Amino acid sequence: MNGTNLFKIALRALANNKLRAFLTMLGIIIGVASVITMLAIGQGSKRSIQAQIAEMGSNMIMIHPGGDRRGGVRREASEMQTLKLEDYDKLRKECVFVSGISPNVSSSGQLVSGNNNYPSSVYGIGLDYLDIRQLSVEEGEMFTEADIQSSAKVCVIGKTIVENLFPDGSNPIGKVIRFNQVPFQVVGVLKSKGYNSMGMDQDDIVLAPYTTVMKRLLAVTYLQGIFASALSEDMTDYAIDEISDILRKQHKLKSTDEDDFTIRSQQELSSMLNSTTDLMTTLLACIAGISLIVGGIGIMNIMYVSVTERTREIGLRMSVGARGIDILAQFLIEAILISITGGIIGVLIGCGASIAVKSIAHWPIYIQPWSVFLSFAVCTVTGVFFGWYPAKKAADLDPIEAIRYE
Repeated sequence: MNGTNLFKIALRALANNKLRAFLTMLGIIIGVASVITMLAIGQGSKRSIQAQIAEMGSNMIMIHPGGDRRGGVRREASEMQTLKLEDYDKLRKECVFVSGISPNVSSSGQLVSGNNNYPSSVYGIGLDYLDIRQLSVEEGEMFTEADIQSSAKVCVIGKTIVENLFPDGSNPIGKVIRFNQVPFQVVGVLKSKGYNSMGMDQDDIVLAPYTTVMKRLLAVTYLQGIFASALSEDMTDYAIDEISDILRKQHKLKSTDEDDFTIRSQQELSSMLNSTTDLMTTLLACIAGISLIVGGIGIMNIMYVSVTERTREIGLRMSVGARGIDILAQFLIEAILISITGGIIGVLIGCGASIAVKSIAHWPIYIQPWSVFLSFAVCTVTGVFFGWYPAKKAADLDPIEAIRYE
């Protein structure tokens, strides 16, 4: 018996029991659709996080004063003043793997413009800060090196600050805003960046010369941190090692001394978030994959029922010359047809559900081709695996006993 005839017989058998065949497919359909949708949500979240980190500066390095702990004990705030302007100057002059570097100091308080006020923070930074954080000035201009040297009371503000202090839509450039009673002239407005992956408003920002914040707002001589940017993402580790060596020499630390500074990079954050999203995606995919197993068991169950119902038919086919391999192929083709058809429908529903989630819930979605092929391959293997045993049982029936079966 050739393959074409076996295929036609299998199709005819499924057509005679359309509802039963569809209900059998349902487990496969739900399983495939669930796997594709869950993987699409997981991969979409991962790519969204990566894009957000890239916007913040994927090769950014953050240097904070003081080790977080010393001898297992958290250090006092008074001891966390180990970064000085001399450290910043030394790093700026000697670092080879760093493309940009900026001091960082900040003060929290109330911004006031006329009758409008808004709680925020003023960040004292250097000129490289915009490149490090992937920021750009949309209106006006950035303050200059001369402003830094003279501790000028000027600032660049984000869109959120503009909306809250100038709700009438007036141009903020040239206007004076007050921060804790200190007047600052607005010289520029930053281009909007929106919220990042951690829900922080990146437009709620006021940038001023670091010398101004240190002298006029905080009255300190130490830095709260230093931001740097490696030449490329691949060179981040080299830049971190270089910064660490320079700071240890600058602070005259012995080889046995612990660092009195802490260095973090965006790569650490990216790796942590990626591992978390990968774990959650795998967990969701495994839960969805259980539906495929349930669907496979459904195929096995219905094939057993089919073999039992068609025992006399099997005996008649064998009596007129059908071999055991033909009977095996016939029932195996039925099982594979059920799983493949269910897989195709599941792929369509899974892709549709992913698009619906993106449109309705506005979640980031990314359907990877390999997830579609993998789901389809798994459901095909499921059909072969769970359809084999009932088909083998049918092929092993004794023709005479099968014909006598009632």
